[in-house]
Formats: sequence, structure tokens, C-alpha cells
Amino acid sequence: MGVCLSKVRNSEPKYNGYRSVGGSDMHHQKSHEPVPEQSRTPAQQSYHIPEKRTVPAQPAVKPSVSAPSPKPVPRPDTILGKAYEDVKQHYSFGKELGRGQFGVTYLCTENSTGKQYACKSISKRKLVTKNDKEDIKREIQIMQHLSGQPNIVEFKGAYEDKQSVHLVMELCAGGELFDRIIAKGHYSERAAASICRAIVNVVNICHFMGVMHRDLKPENFLLSSKDENALLKATDFGLSVYIEEGNSFNY
Repeated sequence: MGVCLSKVRNSEPKYNGYRSVGGSDMHHQKSHEPVPEQSRTPAQQSYHIPEKRTVPAQPAVKPSVSAPSPKPVPRPDTILGKAYEDVKQHYSFGKELGRGQFGVTYLCTENSTGKQYACKSISKRKLVTKNDKEDIKREIQIMQHLSGQPNIVEFKGAYEDKQSVHLVMELCAGGELFDRIIAKGHYSERAAASICRAIVNVVNICHFMGVMHRDLKPENFLLSSKDENALLKATDFGLSVYIEEGNSFNY
């Protein structure tokens, strides 16, 4: 009596690592060891494999960078072409040192260092025409250009607010040459020659650096201290201009 064996794909039941082929009297053991039987309830016919959860990728955290402070936007009506700035945030004002046609010069003290300077405050109400405003800007540019010369007043900085333009510069405690001449009464030839030599030296420096002062007088020369041999320094470059080849200037 023959037996017909046939293979049926995916139809044979599995039991604990064994499988049945053809009938109940033919069993073949798997090549691996049997898995020990575990007690199961009728509802649990197969092992439950937990789903693999995918952890979402965390976005890269960039280090927080503080936004740069916005730069002050220049006002269209300013003379210096930059935003208004209160000069009194940087300097404390003291007594009046002098007064001129356009402004007043005050003694001022730098808040951060305690050093003393002179501040020339120019009222913007007196700067009526476009040429007046251009003269102030040119004066600042020329003082910056000549800064560092021993016989010229050192320029510190310029500030502008709604009412005035403020020029902060070196303090010359000796006052004006004019006041020194009046107080002394007369000079010897040697002393007068020394003063004239200092004045001519200022002219030479200015011309060498391409600048004409155009307002040389004893009132526009300051003494660095009250000493007899104090250094003479030129100031007030409000009428000064740059030397340009081919141009002539009227005094």
C-alpha cells in the first residue's frame, strides 16, 4: 500500500520547534534543539513582539546668541551726520573759560577718568546758512587732521544735541597769549623772538600738512600752563581751509 506525499506551502502547523509532514505517523526533528513549552492561555496562540518605536530625531540646538544692539540712526537734520548724543553723559561741565561769536568754552571733566578738558559749545541757532554748518564740519576735520602736533591744541571729540554742537579739546591752563601780553606789559627782544618763532612754527606745520589757518592773532594762541616757558598752542580753526592747488582765498 503506497503513501502519497505532497508538499503544501505555508499550510503545516508549527508546534514548539517541530513540524508535521504528510501524516501523524511521520515526524522529523528540526536541526536545532526544541524550545521548551510554556504555559499559554487559549487566547495566546503566538508570542507578541512589541513594536519598535522610532524616537524622533531632536533638532540641533543652536547656542543662543544675543542680538547686536541696533546702531543709532543718523537724523537727517544733524550737522555732524550722526545721531544726537548728550555730551553730559561723558563730561561734567564747570566754569566758563571764554566766549566768542558763535559759542562759549567751558571747563569740563571726563566722568570716566577725571581728566579736565575744554569744551567749546556752539549754538545751532547761530548756524543759519549752509556755509556756517560746512565751516563747523571742516573745523572738526582739520583739528582731527592736525591732531598730535605739539604746537596745536589736541582734539578730543565732537558731540551734537538738539541745541548745540560741542567740541571737546585739550585744556590749556595758561590762557590766551593776548592776556599774557597785557599782563606782562612788555617783552624783551629775546622773549618776543621766542614767541614769534613758535607762531611761525605753527604756520609751517599747518602748511606742511596742507592747511591754512587764516585767523592768526594772539587771542587764538593758548599757553599750555601758567609757567613762564609754557608751550604755545594754536587753536580756533573755524576759518581754516585745506590748501588746494589753483585755488585762491580772500581774507
